[in-house]
Amino acid sequence: MKTVDFKAQILQGIPSELPPKRTYPDHGNPAPKRKDILSKDEKKLAIRNALRYFPKAWHQELAIEFAEELNSLGRIYMHRFKPTYSMYARPISEYPAQTSQAASIMLMIQNNLDPAVAQHPEELITYGGNGAVFQNWAQYLLTMQYLSNMTEEQTLHLYSGHPMGLFPSSKEAPRVVVTNGMMIPNYSQPDDWEKYNALGVTQYGQMTAGSFMYIGPQGIVHGTAITVMNAFRKVLKAGETPAGKIFLTAGLGGMSGAQPKAGNIAGCITICAEVNSAAAKKRHDQGWVDELIDDMDALVIRAKKAVAKKEVVSIAFIGNIVSVWERFYEDGLYIHLGSDQTSLHNPWSGGYYPVSLSFETANILMSKDPNAFKEAVQDSLKRQVTAINKHTEKGTYFFDYGNAFLLEASRAGADIMASNNIDFKYPSYVQDILGPMCFDYGFGPFRWVCTSGNKSDLQKTDAIAQKVMEEIKAVAPPEIQQQMQDNIKWIREAEANQLVVGSQARILYADAEGRAKIADAFNQAIANKEIEAPIVLGRDHHDVSGTDSPFRETSNIYDGSKFTADMAIHNVIGDSFRGATWVSIHNGGGVGWGEVMNGGFGMVLDGSQEASRKLKNMLFYDVNNGISRRSWARNKEALFAIKREMDRTPSLKVTLPNLVEDDLLEGLF
Repeated sequence: MKTVDFKAQILQGIPSELPPKRTYPDHGNPAPKRKDILSKDEKKLAIRNALRYFPKAWHQELAIEFAEELNSLGRIYMHRFKPTYSMYARPISEYPAQTSQAASIMLMIQNNLDPAVAQHPEELITYGGNGAVFQNWAQYLLTMQYLSNMTEEQTLHLYSGHPMGLFPSSKEAPRVVVTNGMMIPNYSQPDDWEKYNALGVTQYGQMTAGSFMYIGPQGIVHGTAITVMNAFRKVLKAGETPAGKIFLTAGLGGMSGAQPKAGNIAGCITICAEVNSAAAKKRHDQGWVDELIDDMDALVIRAKKAVAKKEVVSIAFIGNIVSVWERFYEDGLYIHLGSDQTSLHNPWSGGYYPVSLSFETANILMSKDPNAFKEAVQDSLKRQVTAINKHTEKGTYFFDYGNAFLLEASRAGADIMASNNIDFKYPSYVQDILGPMCFDYGFGPFRWVCTSGNKSDLQKTDAIAQKVMEEIKAVAPPEIQQQMQDNIKWIREAEANQLVVGSQARILYADAEGRAKIADAFNQAIANKEIEAPIVLGRDHHDVSGTDSPFRETSNIYDGSKFTADMAIHNVIGDSFRGATWVSIHNGGGVGWGEVMNGGFGMVLDGSQEASRKLKNMLFYDVNNGISRRSWARNKEALFAIKREMDRTPSLKVTLPNLVEDDLLEGLF
């Protein structure tokens, strides 16, 4: 399509004439059919809900079509209304918008739906099996139209993908406020998502899918590289390197496709099992994994060779991870690190595939006989844990990588509990690694997108970020020297590691000082015309203060508050009046519906003094809100960080805990 046609379609929103019915594509990676959970009356309500987007004259034809979608797919995606133009992040100048803020958001939305980025693009799902940008294509069309018309004194409010409308606000207000899956607490079980999503009234926004801040696998490549490097530091002797050591994991769809690349950066052998051959081949074609193997005997031979030659290599095994754990034990292959990143937050709808069934058979069973499928998944989890336990008895360091593996395994009755029958045998990676080493110090996944779409702008931002980090490291205290060095190395090598998929984006871990100084340097470069167009700042919700998740982000909170969600709510509200361009708050994400509350933001830098003021104010709060909560929980690293920040910033006054001696409590009860 020509640019003019693209702009015209955006401005039109819902088309004035009914487009022809479209054949569902037979290529790509379709989402699995969702559970048939609605009653007959509820199905009628779902169709009634869907038809309200369209003129009455179309209802008779669309009602039949939407009923077909609901019966065959389990959801009404409105495929007929998917735009005919290509979906990708265009340069900001190509978007029909009245403000650079709105155009930047449009760019980020299209990046999340780019087939090179999204896991199930036809169904508007970015990653994680069910992490949606919108519920249907009508919501996309209306949202883009609203953004194209938005002024600097309006705010668009999105209810789980539905654009409720543009409301008068002010220049200081966010341009978009996003909520996803905000359920009354007693209606937040997995089947509640199935039901209310099928009705078209809520959605699972994951973390960065429904907040328009996903940048492809690069984000989790960085987090995984940091995690794997630090995990090896925990288990290797002084002077040893990860070369020739096996990191065994699973999952190549969505975000987990980043694991092989991260393993290469960490310098080990990464073996990642994936049951969906299309997902594995996609990652191989994209260069994210070095080798593909679909035969178990061949995998064993290749793994032994890699160990013997101390290789650094990533291997995708097209098959089930349970079989790999079991076979490697039988053949005496030693695994230094073990984890899992299948989408176990979504165990009954394609997030995890049981070892007893083929991929194709499992996809049929999950919709035709959900109870039998659930039983097969839980049997498979028990087998997997049994095999993992055998390896850990030989010295393997296993950690939960935040995908609800330990939680779902415990619910399946697997031998996963510690001797006190309260805790798990194995730690979460946040509990053991990222929490005390990064989050408590304020380091988390700061990211940016160059809206010009030009590689040269990204190169300039890399150089700016590296310079700022090196300047901070030169005077940083010993407690954060390792974090600084790891991220300087990351940003120095980022371009060579070919991390960009979709938009020209980058990520690194930085604290409040680093984020603000890097962002301000970007803003100055835009003002000086060194960088062509605005830059979008953001982060993963998986951060210091964005997420309350007792089995992941806040798993190293031990004062009993890890099951509360005050931090995430305060984070989003606090960011919204300190300068964020858009804010989002989600139920679910990472470890599952009803298990976590997470929030995020986006901020557009345009080179103005106003942007400079906002970024300093908002980024400071965005990080220190979380550090203060973590320090109140008595985390020693967070206590160090917040005291240091109060010394630097006299206007910051945080309530500090008085520590209690253990022996004082002995004998009281």
